[in-house]
Amino acid sequence: MNISAIIAEYNPFHKGHLYHIKKTKELTNCDAIICVMSGNFVQRGMPAILDKWCRTEVALKNGIDLVIELPLVYSLSSAEFFSFGSISLLNSLNVVNSLSFGSETEDIEILKPIAKLLVEEPYLYKKALDYHLQKGLSFPKARSEAIKNYLQDNNTNIYNIDEILNSSNNILGIEYLKSLIRINSNISPFSVKRIGESYNSESLGDITSATGIRKYIFSNSSLEDLKDKVPIDTYNSLINYGTENFPNINDSLYYLKYKLLSMKDEFSKIPDIKEGLENKIINSILKNNNFNDALMDTKSKRYTLTRINRILMQLFIGFEQYNIEYMRKSHTPYARVLGFTSKGQKILKDMKLKSEIPIVTKIPKCKNEFLELDLKGTSFYSLLNKKVRFNEDYYKKPIILP
Repeated sequence: MNISAIIAEYNPFHKGHLYHIKKTKELTNCDAIICVMSGNFVQRGMPAILDKWCRTEVALKNGIDLVIELPLVYSLSSAEFFSFGSISLLNSLNVVNSLSFGSETEDIEILKPIAKLLVEEPYLYKKALDYHLQKGLSFPKARSEAIKNYLQDNNTNIYNIDEILNSSNNILGIEYLKSLIRINSNISPFSVKRIGESYNSESLGDITSATGIRKYIFSNSSLEDLKDKVPIDTYNSLINYGTENFPNINDSLYYLKYKLLSMKDEFSKIPDIKEGLENKIINSILKNNNFNDALMDTKSKRYTLTRINRILMQLFIGFEQYNIEYMRKSHTPYARVLGFTSKGQKILKDMKLKSEIPIVTKIPKCKNEFLELDLKGTSFYSLLNKKVRFNEDYYKKPIILP
């Protein structure tokens, strides 16, 4: 079979995602699509608005054939580790022919030299990066400036370089290409030009972004206006969930306060915390009674909201109890199946014969630290989402659709 892969979060699944799936089938002429999807916590450092099984079912109803969960250690990390975990997982399956990702630029050849530069990290690039970091820029901004400096100094002319490096999906696409190069993968990358509202847009349009959908959901008691803005399966899932059951991140704040008061010394063990950032976060959490207020209090020119969000969720779940730095630099050690169609079942059989890593369809008695952390993530997610039981991973079987 000719199998393509998509890496996604579907938080929630929208019309842009549906377009991406259709274009992937056109571009790659694939027989089936595997999706590696974030579980109950997503890369921007937030609990997913719908649990991973609900999002899996919507994906399977809209063109995905097999959904595999991206382990939490990668999904709740920077774009670099998020991409590496996803690509290493797909590569280890030995059944994937191509990777399709959405980006703001249609020409993947524009992204490839940037990815190559970031893999090789020549001296002049690293020197420029250090310079911009010392100026107090956040890492993403400093890296963008260093890339521009290096390319200009080496007479590599890339049209609209500022626009390319300021677009979130381009950045993620570059990270996918980086990971493919690093692990010497034979998976062929394809880019689908993103349509509709931008990633961070909060407005409701014909193709509304996931950010816009979430913003609307948390600002309105009725979901009626969403009916024509999202795929019908997404709308039905949101309605069936009930607005009172959507995860409330504010519920994590009092647990964080307790944890900081009782385990303050453990905080610095989270690898994303550097340069005394823990003191700023601790003060912000202890003096505020609203999660977003604590977040805004901590934000600075150097530390983005997304990074602070991730750190707080890492602390909430208990990342300090694991060797996270080692784990997220390691290749994904298993593929946990969340759901499949009849076509996906055929892929699953092929994977079991060819995969270099175990295929997990039910929780084994002996669990490695990656899977332990995944299970812990779901338990903590249940504190924020009333629809999910504490040990839901043990009760739920993979979603199976015709």
